[in-house]
Amino acid sequence: MITVEGLRAMHVFAAVPDDGLAYLAGAVEDIQLVPGEYFAHEGDERALFVVVEGLAEITKIVNGDERVIGTRKPGQFFGEVPMTLSTPFPASGRAAGPTRVLKLEPAVYYTLAALAPSVPDRVAGLARRYLDSLQAMAAERREHDVRLIHARRSARAHRVIGFLTRNQVEFERVTVDVAADAPEYPVIELASGRRLENPTMREVADAVGLDVAPAADRYDVVILGAGPAGLTAAVNAAAEGLRTLVVEAFAPGGQAGTSTRIENYTGFPFGISGDDLASRAFKQAKRLGAEIVVTRTVESLDPASHELTLDGGDVVRAEVVVLATGVVWRTLPLDDVGRFLGSGVYYGAARSDSAVAQGADVCIIGAGNSAGQAALFFSRHARSVTMLVRGESLEASMSRYLIDQLAAIPSIRVETRSEVVGLHGGDSLQAADIADRRTGEVQRRDVDVLFVMIGADAETAWLPSEIALDARGFVLTGADAAQSASWTATRRPFALETTVPGVFAIGDVRSGSVKRVVAGVGEGGAAIAFTHEYLALDRSATSG
Repeated sequence: MITVEGLRAMHVFAAVPDDGLAYLAGAVEDIQLVPGEYFAHEGDERALFVVVEGLAEITKIVNGDERVIGTRKPGQFFGEVPMTLSTPFPASGRAAGPTRVLKLEPAVYYTLAALAPSVPDRVAGLARRYLDSLQAMAAERREHDVRLIHARRSARAHRVIGFLTRNQVEFERVTVDVAADAPEYPVIELASGRRLENPTMREVADAVGLDVAPAADRYDVVILGAGPAGLTAAVNAAAEGLRTLVVEAFAPGGQAGTSTRIENYTGFPFGISGDDLASRAFKQAKRLGAEIVVTRTVESLDPASHELTLDGGDVVRAEVVVLATGVVWRTLPLDDVGRFLGSGVYYGAARSDSAVAQGADVCIIGAGNSAGQAALFFSRHARSVTMLVRGESLEASMSRYLIDQLAAIPSIRVETRSEVVGLHGGDSLQAADIADRRTGEVQRRDVDVLFVMIGADAETAWLPSEIALDARGFVLTGADAAQSASWTATRRPFALETTVPGVFAIGDVRSGSVKRVVAGVGEGGAAIAFTHEYLALDRSATSG
């Protein structure tokens, strides 16, 4: 803990009276850092740091690379800009060597300002100087290593755009005037000069440097699915030293990754988008040592050996398998919907879809929170947004705060007892037939973009028969698994364990799950706690 004498010896606090120094000594955080340790991250809430000993580096991500943009020596501040402008940190701070810093929370800083006005005056002056350098960096022309060249309203291009965006790959988009189904498009061009015409998603992943194949054939834990539940399990498993593999068919985030806003996740008072949440969890899992491969699915699981066969023939074996495969959106039951997929009709709605909604007449089919958040988001881009709801009202399926927000936006219209019964257009969607179930009347309306969010189902048909499912195809766990004839072990299953010992199910794929991000996150952590208990049982049986 810093003392009054220690503060008095620092030039920056020379003008602070003795009572102010006594207050500071008891109010600041005194933080000791090891080399490379961060004390502030870009985007964190504001605070003011003062370097006491050592050297702090100020870093910022520029064109995809972390760049050291400055240093702070003993007696110097960091946090001038956010404290002056009441904004999050525009850059990160880390220790260049053994370093000691003091952290002043906003309330402490403003109390200090009242006691010694010269301190905030100096902080504001430094903030103006550092803002000039930040603005110069922001003006730099971004150089991308990946360029995507594609036709307008191309279904194939839309999928690649979503894939790159959700996998946090920065890329440049170039639109060309060719037919939407031109066989050589989309085209991926790399800085190396390599060019891929109409590549598969795995070819795209491999080209941009994503992992597409396991590095080993044995793991402590293999997690199937990289949604919030799966990524949380990966973070916990890797942090506890378990060799961890995550197998993901498309991109981190799962169905939650397509959510434009999650308002009820603890710790984010202003909400967070699904892809932002997934990005943070993905980076955290990777940093802790989890291996994550994308564009891969599991074709079979041997219940006795926990051997998993991936598409393409790779085989891995795990002590514990965690099923976190989530759910997939239900399809719209119309004969001609297939020809408009990706060129006017989309399942789910992500922030990366803002371009297709720009200036368009958008319809959203659905009445859940995800549909409501999508309507709010696209109202900032679209000419109009219409929510089509089969039921009598939104109250039964949507949170009250969302209903109130939707009602406050004039460009959003909610139509209950309504559904789409026909689609029309040439190369892309142009109109939809919408039926009013009260009157039986059908109207054809101009619709450029249709987002379908009508519930979801589990994809579990590939699982072995030894893993019991409920009547809707969701995986039985815990007490439900114990009551199934498929459970044959002498002990009772753990709470998240399936009818195959050592195979757990978490998140939306699990029968009886709450279908909320926060619930999936909790189950992801709990699954790894049960993993340790299962492994302890296995070791005990082996030693016995």
